[in-house]
Amino acid sequence: MTIPSAPSIIPRKLLLGNPSRLAPKLSPDGGRLAWLAPVGGVMNVWIAEVDAIGGAQPATRLSGRPVAWHGWSADGRYVLFMNDENGDENYHLFVVKPNSGEVRDLTPIPKVAVRLFLLSPDLPDRVLLGLNDRDPHWHDVWSVDLTSGKRDLVYENSEKFGWFELDWSGKLRVVGRSEPAKGGRQIYRIESGRPEPWRFIPFDDTFGTGFYGFNRAGSHLLGLSSIGRDKAAVVRIDMATDEEAILAAHPKADLEEPMFDPRTFEIDAVAATHVRKEWIVLNPDAADTLALLRRHAPDDEFQRLSSSDDNRRWTVEFSGPKRPATYALVDRGKGTVTDLFSARPDLKSFALGGMAGVVVKSRDGLDLVSYVSLPPDESPNRPRAPLPMVLMAHGGPWGRDDYSYRRDHQWLVNRGYAVMSVNYRASTGFGKAFVKAGDKEHARKMHDDLIDAVEWAIEQGIAVRDKIAIMGWSYGGYASFVAATFTPNVFCCAIPVVGITDLITLLENRPPYWADFMDQFYGRYGDPRTEEGRALLRSRSPLYKADEIRKPMLIAHGANDVRCTLAQSDAIVAAMQKLGLPVTYVVFPDEGHGFARPENTLAFHAVAEAFLARHLGGRAEPIGKDFEGSSIEIRAGGDILGAADDSRDAPR
Repeated sequence: MTIPSAPSIIPRKLLLGNPSRLAPKLSPDGGRLAWLAPVGGVMNVWIAEVDAIGGAQPATRLSGRPVAWHGWSADGRYVLFMNDENGDENYHLFVVKPNSGEVRDLTPIPKVAVRLFLLSPDLPDRVLLGLNDRDPHWHDVWSVDLTSGKRDLVYENSEKFGWFELDWSGKLRVVGRSEPAKGGRQIYRIESGRPEPWRFIPFDDTFGTGFYGFNRAGSHLLGLSSIGRDKAAVVRIDMATDEEAILAAHPKADLEEPMFDPRTFEIDAVAATHVRKEWIVLNPDAADTLALLRRHAPDDEFQRLSSSDDNRRWTVEFSGPKRPATYALVDRGKGTVTDLFSARPDLKSFALGGMAGVVVKSRDGLDLVSYVSLPPDESPNRPRAPLPMVLMAHGGPWGRDDYSYRRDHQWLVNRGYAVMSVNYRASTGFGKAFVKAGDKEHARKMHDDLIDAVEWAIEQGIAVRDKIAIMGWSYGGYASFVAATFTPNVFCCAIPVVGITDLITLLENRPPYWADFMDQFYGRYGDPRTEEGRALLRSRSPLYKADEIRKPMLIAHGANDVRCTLAQSDAIVAAMQKLGLPVTYVVFPDEGHGFARPENTLAFHAVAEAFLARHLGGRAEPIGKDFEGSSIEIRAGGDILGAADDSRDAPR
């Protein structure tokens, strides 16, 4: 099939490699910025004065895996960051003093997954965190001195709580845990040293109900609640009277992304995203600033990344389908917005594709908020002629797609494809009824939603029926496996990444510290501890329908994945090979649930691009040097690289 000519091909490295700079965060005094940028090809922490960012210097020089999160200590003396090893998700918390280059591991304990609970201006020299070294299933609460690293136990979690809320003085005030026998989550108050039952969250409300934290005075607890309503509203609970007030709600979407005043820790504004993001102002003092940000970039979405302690300065990220993340410094006193830098400035010289938000009706009447991207030489809403299309299925399933810059969309539209992302039932953000509609509907109605979106795209003249691929990560990988096995004639090929093939072994091999969340899986997927549950899970598992596969598959996985283990992909690849079915299989020994190292990201997408070019007919950049430095192992189907130039030197 002939693909309409497109603008010049954008190198994969510019689209998918390291950003140039990322996520600038203000020091508490508003005088310095810390952000992430490459050092030797690895994302590290850099620091500069706000008024002299050109003089930035790296504060860390890590090799191997990139920094996963960074932030300032409450007194501004240190920058904290988190990192794991080889994708095992056992994150450690590190501290570095600006200008010293000395990095210290505050949690030098093997096989421990740190949870960061509190960075408080009232405890400037400490951090409160969770450690599961005593029992890998449950986190105890510790206070750690940032200078000495000395740990003090705050709470030994022998009662197996999965959630903790501390006030700004560091006092543990509220805890919670799943209680399956009662059908939900029990919340406890700790006032006299002992947890006392306080509130109960029904099972169906557990995604839409939770707490953000206390206000600075500790008198009120702020959070979300869907109890008694479908969409999650922002609530404020008086801890003295137990009265709950609704601060904001939206008719079509759960509220999200609260913006706190750093002096009072009350909520200034909150967002709601149905198709596009809307901001709801709660504090009139924030209204002028939000209006200023909207005028600065009227077509883009924005979010606040950080603020100074006096709330005078903010850093803000602007992003839109054609605009990679661009960061700005806001001076609220002066009423100015000053651009800092772009995450991908080299893309400015290339034409990027737009994105249209649409609502597709499922066959049983649900609204499926979806996003379609087309090549930049096409009209925004419909191509001149139907195109080969890639359906991107998001992970979770308890997550969502939104209107934003998507590097995967831009990569694919530049190669000549239409791209569609669908918020199928069980996606979060659209109310609890929409989540519940996905309960135990894996490989059934959840998958029907994807098929309904495909049919819509064909009817709208966007997609060619026999040239549609499906691709996804995690649950999206499962959806891709389901497509290949349960509906083998709908898609011409599938690319499942870190996906699920056997729901029973998935639920039997979760990380131990997910223990408090397993009730959600059992209630919404099926319970492998019962014969009825095992039968249901097996009937929805692609592994046991491998003999139904009719179309080519590219399967990719990280060897250290603790969520969807490598065995998930190994098993179906073995079954396909036994049946003589063609499969391409790539594994990354130094990755986990996703690919964090840019060398591995580039290598995977080079293979995926060759695979799609063969089966959809789009453009492909030569592999060139995109395997250099990668740990990629092509364990099956290396012949696919014959579709790409310069592939003769690629590892097999």
